[in-house]
Parts: sequence; C-alpha cells; structure tokens
Amino acid sequence: MKPELENIPLVKNQDKSRFELSLDGAIGFINYGEMGDQVALVHTEVDPALSGRGVASALVEKTLALLEANNKKVLPYCPFVFAYIKKNPQWKRIVDQGFGAYDRL
Repeated sequence: MKPELENIPLVKNQDKSRFELSLDGAIGFINYGEMGDQVALVHTEVDPALSGRGVASALVEKTLALLEANNKKVLPYCPFVFAYIKKNPQWKRIVDQGFGAYDRL
C-alpha cells in the first residue's frame, strides 16, 4: 500500500452495504453482503479522480484486514478483489474454502 494511503480510515457504511475509503473529496468503495461469518465482496468502484493512485488496492487490503480482524471469511466475487487475492496469496487464508473458485486463487 502506498504510504500516503496508510492512515486513511476505512469506513464500513452499513446503510449502503459497502466499505468506503475517502480521499480528496472522492470515494472508493466495495459493495458487500454479510451472512454470518461470511462476507461476499461483490463490486469495487473508485472515483475516476482517484485513478492510478493505488486507492483500489488499498481499499481491498484495508477491507481484508478488517474482515480478518473480525474473524470473517471472504467470498471474493468481485473480479478486482479476486485478482488482488490471487496476486497477494497470503490473503487466501481468509477466503472461505467453500468458495467456488477457491482452487483458482
């Protein structure tokens, strides 16, 4: 994660069912669905004003860290989250082994 993004807090916006990261008046988010100890990450979106600054990767990393700290298992349905975990295999430890594409991570 880029150092300038480390201290930006991740917000769990339960009303909108998404994890959010705000920077310079713009926002990035991951939509989620929560079922017991499983959290499905379904869509990542970052404001175009933040493009190329590593915000999407920081958003995913902060979200995974929060979920791990809360003993949640991840279902990475979002293609960006899936690709992030595949590129950073240490995060596979929190992916639910029942996830259909688990063996492709």
